[in-house]
Amino acid sequence: MKTFALGASVRETNKIANRALRNQGKVPCVLYGGEKQVYFSAKENDLNKLVNTPDVYLLNIDIEGESFQAILQDIQFHPLTDRIIHIDFLQVFDNKEVTVNIPVNFIGTPIGVRNGGNLLVRKRAIRTRAIPANLPDAIDINIEELKIGKFLYIGDIRDERYTFLAGDKSVIVGVKTARGAVEDEEEEEESTEEGAAEGADAPEAPSEPAAE
Repeated sequence: MKTFALGASVRETNKIANRALRNQGKVPCVLYGGEKQVYFSAKENDLNKLVNTPDVYLLNIDIEGESFQAILQDIQFHPLTDRIIHIDFLQVFDNKEVTVNIPVNFIGTPIGVRNGGNLLVRKRAIRTRAIPANLPDAIDINIEELKIGKFLYIGDIRDERYTFLAGDKSVIVGVKTARGAVEDEEEEEESTEEGAAEGADAPEAPSEPAAE
């Protein structure tokens, strides 16, 4: 899992102080999940690097010399400006499982799509539980062999290092048929080759006798 270092400062917990922080380009934050909640602020520009990306980070937060490991848990945006106005972080520990949404990285172009089918993506991220050290940066899935009418399920990509919270029959991605789509080329080629082989092995039919 990717890591990110975040510098922060302890903050007061009242509306006036929070408004002043936002005017200074900082965001009020809270860290929970440990022995006590920790209220702090961080620079908005630094936090934008975490928010405006599909990647998931394990954060090393330095709050005035005290270090915490955490993951981003919840974000509040201003309804008009879309600026970040508050973030919740969950403190994590090396030996304790956490649950996060891990992005899916699809590799390759499916056979079915090359033959005119439509790619159907049901999950661009998968809710995953594991200890922090076992959480992947992304879940890589090779979809090159997917043919028209075929789907890939959660049960097809299980990994002992982490647990997917979705059921085995939950669809991740597939290829739907489309008007004008052709049969998968590989299957056609195999059928043609088999037919040619059978024709080569068959005995020749006797020629008809010439008319007298």
